[in-house]
Amino acid sequence: MREKELAAFLRQYHGRPLRLMEVCGTHTSALYRTGLRQLLPECITLVSGPGCPVCVTPTSYIDKLVDYAFMPDHQVLAFGDMLAVPGSRMSLADARGQGGAVDFFYAPEEAMEKAKAHPEVMFVLAAVGFETTAPVWATVIQNAKAQKLKNIKFLTALKTMPEALRFLCRKGQIDGFLCPGHVAVITGSCPFAELADEFGETMVIGGFSQSLLLRAMTRLVLESSRNRAGMWNEYPAVVKEEGNQAARQIIGKVFEEGPATWRGIGILKGSGLYLNETYREFDAGSRGLDTDAIPAGCLCSKIVLGQALPGQCPHFGKRCTPEHPVGACMVSSEGTCCITFREG
Repeated sequence: MREKELAAFLRQYHGRPLRLMEVCGTHTSALYRTGLRQLLPECITLVSGPGCPVCVTPTSYIDKLVDYAFMPDHQVLAFGDMLAVPGSRMSLADARGQGGAVDFFYAPEEAMEKAKAHPEVMFVLAAVGFETTAPVWATVIQNAKAQKLKNIKFLTALKTMPEALRFLCRKGQIDGFLCPGHVAVITGSCPFAELADEFGETMVIGGFSQSLLLRAMTRLVLESSRNRAGMWNEYPAVVKEEGNQAARQIIGKVFEEGPATWRGIGILKGSGLYLNETYREFDAGSRGLDTDAIPAGCLCSKIVLGQALPGQCPHFGKRCTPEHPVGACMVSSEGTCCITFREG
């Protein structure tokens, strides 16, 4: 079918009501940018999932970074969107305003150069992400060991997506999933096919351009409306069944799986990536950061599960804006509330 026909199918759909989830924050943004979200009829509810790594990071992780920021001869380095994430006491930006040693970087390699230039300072890097960024962090950690750097450590909040999707499938509240394309590049399509078979779910892997998204959304609506279980790869030029073997190998060399806390979900076994014994000397205490204090009235914990929409939160667009976020979903450019505020 041509694109005009696909768009007409979505716009004119009048089948059973559907509740569909786009898991990836980049998909959330692209669906607004391309106009596809606005194209959907009222009988299709599109909700966002836990596909923003910043949004699902628990407050205890931020608290740990804040503690390091006030330790003598220590400096915390993080990507810019991490600075505004609220902890139980303060954000990293607040800590910096109160004299804490906090700075941001654009690439982890910058931290390596800072560590070489300032051997008297212990640099603590906030390593946050999913399967897409784990290979990058693994490479940086390998380089730190090869260069015998003694003044750099990593506080990891690296998570893997399949267990979070398994949790959502068990809830049984979603009719079909638009699976994260970037993650699937690394993992391959197999984990999503296994989940579709295990839970009888409809899962579609999609790209990010208007054309690719249109095809993926059409497939998702079509198969979900028929209650057809299975996985369809509508991003075949990039996502292969076996994934990126080289990236998966380097992840396996540096990290080991363990339980991890997801904001709004809780602890999911096997969903966290932690430095293994070979690289344990570089760990800044990443395990056991399980406390998550949600601000009163904040619906981030429901929004990342698709149980609430940003506009249903009493803080959205009022107390909570990208400049003054109350919850983590308003902080990152991949956060549902931030995207909805700017695009919706």
